[in-house]
Amino acid sequence: MGQVQERIEQFAEEIRAEGVEGDRLMRLTDTSAKRLRESGAIRMLQPKQHGGLEVHPREFAETVMSIAAMDGAAGWVTGIVGVHPWELAFADPKVQEEIWGADQDTWVASPYAPMGVAKAVDGGYVLNGRWSFSSGTDHCQWAFLGALLGDENGAPVMPPVPLHVILPRSDYQIVADSWDVIGLRGTGSKDLIVKDAFIPSYRTMLASEVMDGTAVKKAGRTETLYNMPFSCMFPLGITSAVVGIAEGALACHIAAQKDRVAITGTRIKEDPYVLYAIGEAAAEIAASRAALLETVDRFWDMTEAGKEVDFETRAIGRRTQTAAAWRAVRAVDEIFARSGGGALHYKFPMQRFFRDAHAGIAHAIHVPGSIFHSSALTQLGGEPQGIHRAMI
Repeated sequence: MGQVQERIEQFAEEIRAEGVEGDRLMRLTDTSAKRLRESGAIRMLQPKQHGGLEVHPREFAETVMSIAAMDGAAGWVTGIVGVHPWELAFADPKVQEEIWGADQDTWVASPYAPMGVAKAVDGGYVLNGRWSFSSGTDHCQWAFLGALLGDENGAPVMPPVPLHVILPRSDYQIVADSWDVIGLRGTGSKDLIVKDAFIPSYRTMLASEVMDGTAVKKAGRTETLYNMPFSCMFPLGITSAVVGIAEGALACHIAAQKDRVAITGTRIKEDPYVLYAIGEAAAEIAASRAALLETVDRFWDMTEAGKEVDFETRAIGRRTQTAAAWRAVRAVDEIFARSGGGALHYKFPMQRFFRDAHAGIAHAIHVPGSIFHSSALTQLGGEPQGIHRAMI
């Protein structure tokens, strides 16, 4: 167990309790955010020169799973906000200093989806747009946003040129009433609005260079951590959160079934069908964890050895990651259906794990269609194009 996980485990009961309040507030509570901040969870992938820990991504994933098993929203925010320091590590040193110079615990929100347009002007860009799903944004002071390069009229140039732009809290508005959902409510994944914000060039990155590894090479980063493929690192925290939520659901289910007697008068311990379902679900969730972590370990070993993680390998890795999330959530469905009517009550956490798990696979990173298509086509000697190469 890593040092951050050990620290956060001390507050497990508190984080579980705060999850109830976060679900009501529709954002992470101040107490939960404080515990994550104090534990160093968001600094796990941050450069050491800025107070980061630079841990192996496996340790990051395991910590996210552990937190998500306590409270899905806290794990989700850790997984998403916690990966942003990884990309910032190879952004311009000037913006790193702006963000972390005064406070190494400054958090950066997102999303990367290109929902805005950045028009080129002298010295940088003028940004406009509205972005959805900015997880943990109430506790962040900066944001990493996706945008499309715009022409002189503010229309996206063709073919599209996606950018990652970095801006401070003073340059965007958080839409307070934009997050009222059925699952992952405590993540506070609200909308952001930007109107005519000037973004200096040093606070921008070409998305293509981030994804293909060019950006980290230009930055001169030689650490194995920062040379890991973007398509492995970016989904890692998100899928780890979903697997952790499933582990939390399983633990909750088992605790509730130990002394439960069904309406038929049969003790659950004596019901072979429920016992089989529990065993099968536990095996599926464990398989999801193992598959996700094995991929990260293998990619790390390849990167450390200076070997290329080619498109086919990355596509299979994304297939493994996506399938892990879906497998874990299907397992949650099996045990939830056998948890009895008590699991429906808001006063019990089982229903929140169920809602959070299903919300988790709604993330774009878990859409299996093009990923499964690409991995299979590549293995058959084909050459995926267009959307089938996206995020691989």
